[in-house]
Amino acid sequence: MTGPCFLHIRVTEFCRIAVLGPGVLGGSVALALRERHPNRSVVLWGRNSARVDEIRSSGWPHVTDILEEAVTDADLVILAVPVECLEDLGRRILTVGLRKGVCVTDVGSVKAWPHQSLGQLMDSEGICFIGSHPMAGSERTGFGAADADLFLGASCILTNEHQQPKESVTQLAKFWEDLGATTTVMNAEEHDRLVGRISHLPHVLSTVCALTALERVEDGRFSGQGLRDTSRVAAGDPAMWAEILLQNRSQILDPIREAASTLSQMAEDLRKQDRAAILKALAEGQIRRRALDRKE
Repeated sequence: MTGPCFLHIRVTEFCRIAVLGPGVLGGSVALALRERHPNRSVVLWGRNSARVDEIRSSGWPHVTDILEEAVTDADLVILAVPVECLEDLGRRILTVGLRKGVCVTDVGSVKAWPHQSLGQLMDSEGICFIGSHPMAGSERTGFGAADADLFLGASCILTNEHQQPKESVTQLAKFWEDLGATTTVMNAEEHDRLVGRISHLPHVLSTVCALTALERVEDGRFSGQGLRDTSRVAAGDPAMWAEILLQNRSQILDPIREAASTLSQMAEDLRKQDRAAILKALAEGQIRRRALDRKE
């Protein structure tokens, strides 16, 4: 793993950006570019013509359901689609044609598999592919949930498994930093291990919290902010998250087992009325959570 990209290298900005997938992340990229860099051209592509019409009528004119219109002149193509759709979409954009020197990136939260499939496909065709994972999002879905400020202060991890030139990595890093993110480069396996613990496990635990605490859904009307905070991400798209968890299962299973073991130990400590052990666990949790606030 390396630290933030070294931006003393002189880089050329991406001027023509195609965002394929106008959901929360893709839409937020488009809105952030329009607000902060209005001189750059941004085209959104969606496969659903009715959804494209809705986005156009909401005030975003540069949107199309014709893939060729979106990508052929782009110098940066961002694949903001579910991870299971990446390889198929990659083949489609190769078929319609990409300009020389284009950079292709994705925004998925799993990286090993996309590099093995989409990345190898792009590499075999001489196309620069570098993975991106902006650690930002929402439990809400669709273009209507997009936010121009979504990436402010967010971490964005870049993965360069196909050994693209440092200048290309730096150019992509600067793109994300121009939207307000901080960037780090690491390998795909390390990325998947990290997010399995700090992103995917919390989603599992949030789901478990919702399933357990709201066994009787009507009890929720009495709940305070604590339950809402703890279960918030469980409101995310189930289909998307099922695919993420399955794609990264090798990196999530151990953290889930650790969490289950910690819960079992807590239950045993409660059964034995072991106040010291319970206090120790709660105090350590408090320390780690407060440390998280200090990093923000």
